[in-house]
Amino acid sequence: MKKQLVWATAMAGLMAFGAQGALAQNIAIVNGKAVPKTRLDSLAQQVAKSGRPVTPEMQAQLREEVIAREIFMQEAEKQGLSASEDFKVQMELARQTILIRALFSDYQKKNPVTDAELKGEYDKFAAANGGKEYKARHILVEKEQDAKAIIASLKKGGKFEDIAKKQSKDTGSGANGGDLDWANPSSYVPEFSEALLKLNKGQLTDTPVKTQFGYHVIRVDDIRSAQLPGFEELKPQITQQLEQQRLAAFQQGLREKAKVE
Repeated sequence: MKKQLVWATAMAGLMAFGAQGALAQNIAIVNGKAVPKTRLDSLAQQVAKSGRPVTPEMQAQLREEVIAREIFMQEAEKQGLSASEDFKVQMELARQTILIRALFSDYQKKNPVTDAELKGEYDKFAAANGGKEYKARHILVEKEQDAKAIIASLKKGGKFEDIAKKQSKDTGSGANGGDLDWANPSSYVPEFSEALLKLNKGQLTDTPVKTQFGYHVIRVDDIRSAQLPGFEELKPQITQQLEQQRLAAFQQGLREKAKVE
């Protein structure tokens, strides 16, 4: 009798231990079906990746979300929706999307952009955008004779800003008195850039400058050395750009190697 009592007690202990272990692995039992804790962990990881902190309150909300999903999935299964052709098509598309995303993510992990590549790209940017920056104004009109008349008016004391607001076809800068703000000459079309480089601070073009947009009257208000953002400031943008270029090249390479009939 004593041996039976000891055996029963031991079995009860083992069953309790097993129940505790199952409870630790699951967050709930819904209609007799266990909902594994891994689902909650995966959802929490997605939230964390989005930049939101997973607080205890958030954890509780996610738990309710996982349980609700299980309830809804069970009902969908009960109605036989998982056997529908539409469901199968959607599942296949989802499988493809996840698998392709995993392929690209794995490629980027195995082929990271190096600091040397980032610095090299920054140096190219600095070389192309260095030198001088010009703070200029312009008035854009359709006819050369109108541009000549404006130049004559300015030389007689006319106010550049007022004429730009009234006559410039470039409504964006015209509303600001023709102000183009600080910019590198290379950011303009060649004809405009060439004329700009010939002007000194405070100087006005003597003749209209013709471009594809019409005729320009240009004035340089100031000149300074280019103010470029530092390497560390641009590093995230350069990294993203190079990663996208490298991934695009990888995708193109796969397409070129593939035998498509």
